[in-house]
Amino acid sequence: MVSLLARTADRLYWGARYVERAEDTARVVRAYNDLVADYPSEELLRWEPLAALTGSDETIEIPSSDPSGEFTILRSLVADRSNPSSIASTVSAARANLRTTREVMPREAWQAINQLSQYVDATANGAVERQLRDRFLLRVIEMSRRLDGILESTMSRGDAYRMIRLGRLIERADMTTRVLGVAAAGLLQLEATDRDELIIDEVRWMNVLRSVSALQMYQRAVRGPIDGMDVVKFLMYHSAFPRSVQGCFDEIREVLGFLPNCEGVRGALSSAEAVLHTLTPDASEGSRLDQSMERVQVAIAEIAAALHDTYVGDVV
Repeated sequence: MVSLLARTADRLYWGARYVERAEDTARVVRAYNDLVADYPSEELLRWEPLAALTGSDETIEIPSSDPSGEFTILRSLVADRSNPSSIASTVSAARANLRTTREVMPREAWQAINQLSQYVDATANGAVERQLRDRFLLRVIEMSRRLDGILESTMSRGDAYRMIRLGRLIERADMTTRVLGVAAAGLLQLEATDRDELIIDEVRWMNVLRSVSALQMYQRAVRGPIDGMDVVKFLMYHSAFPRSVQGCFDEIREVLGFLPNCEGVRGALSSAEAVLHTLTPDASEGSRLDQSMERVQVAIAEIAAALHDTYVGDVV
């Protein structure tokens, strides 16, 4: 890049991705926790679908002492440092990446990521328990939002800022597909257990919207009952919503407009949009929804690879 060392660009990009991943994981776990608490049935609501967030559902073994999988899955997603996508691991990785790039960020931004890391180190293990869980998850979300606010309000709009934005947007688009993957995993679990009403349909899709803080915006846009197919379309195509996949793609294109030599990344972005708009996801069939989300995730990974090839190369 013209004004940024490739190594610095890479660490800013990944630092931002890890912060976004920690925040999004906290948001999804918090919404699912609320779903379990409010679930209008005596059925035992299992936690395995949340493992789809990291694609690790096949590697997590649920012991008989934890019949719903609640504490096993929570430990994996929140506190397990052997899971590279847990909140503890991603916050630690974010701090490690941003520590070496402090000179290009506002001082307050480094203080914010440092405080987030110290808080997670001190409390993540205890947050697996129900009494402390919601407070911990909400605090992680708030501290991540505070960092974002500091960067938005005090950081100059140069290449360093743009790499942070790209990291956030790539991760956000990917996480929205993973939230829909959680819904797909829930549908697959329903099909496997052959129970029609394990989760009331509207409650399930409301939880999907809450996982990305989209419930109110969906209701304003759709102005009708919460329907699975409408939710999928909203989170994939409603460009005015900043956490929709299309909304993230639009912002990525806007950021690229300020960066040099971005033809390869633009090409990958156009290919990803073509994939997005040729899909026919089905909100009633777990396998079709899951396959559609996997295709979008592959396309997003190709955008990330093009970014790396263009602005980082073999430096890392």
